[in-house]
Amino acid sequence: AAATRWGIRDRQPVVIYDDYRSLSAARAWWLLTRSGVTDVRIVDGGLTAWRDAGLRLETGEASASAGNIRLHDIAEDVLTVSSVGDFASTGVLIDVRAADRFRGESEPFDPIAGHIPGAVNLPSDQYMSGAYFRPVAELRSIFDAAGVRDGVAAAAYCGSGITAAQALFAAELAGLSGSTGVKATTDLDEVLAAKPQCVVYNAMADNRLMEALEDY
Repeated sequence: AAATRWGIRDRQPVVIYDDYRSLSAARAWWLLTRSGVTDVRIVDGGLTAWRDAGLRLETGEASASAGNIRLHDIAEDVLTVSSVGDFASTGVLIDVRAADRFRGESEPFDPIAGHIPGAVNLPSDQYMSGAYFRPVAELRSIFDAAGVRDGVAAAAYCGSGITAAQALFAAELAGLSGSTGVKATTDLDEVLAAKPQCVVYNAMADNRLMEALEDY
């Protein structure tokens, strides 16, 4: 499996970074934590922070000793096409795309402009400051203004699930996790296209990815 090839072991912390606003890192964090890896951390600021600190970089290929982790299918923290509409009427559904896309004024990617009825807009630049997540106190205030606070069920979506995963990590940093915070990610593409037998976040595709990694 690719995860064992990466050197991931049971009960061993995993640290992830990328080179752009922790978007890919947050997606990897979501996939790994929902697939059985219990301790996954993100380097705030990613490679930018590493470079700014004057720390050493390496070049060339890298390899790790084989790990022993066993991943399981993602079966939690997702909404389906049939449930996302009801969720918006009982919880806080957050659209983390840019404001003009939320309003339907511009749509460079998705097949139909606009947002899921009942959603509120929380663009990612509100909880990010350049390459970094905003301080915890600011994050709590930002999410609170969007209606996400202790005791309130909330979900997030974007166009692909990547930026929504970044929002989930920001919510975790703010202490809004589990049943009292942001707990589900959706994929607007699949809501708008109404693809049959598709989970909103595309969790089935992620599960197929996990199976492919296990068989690699």
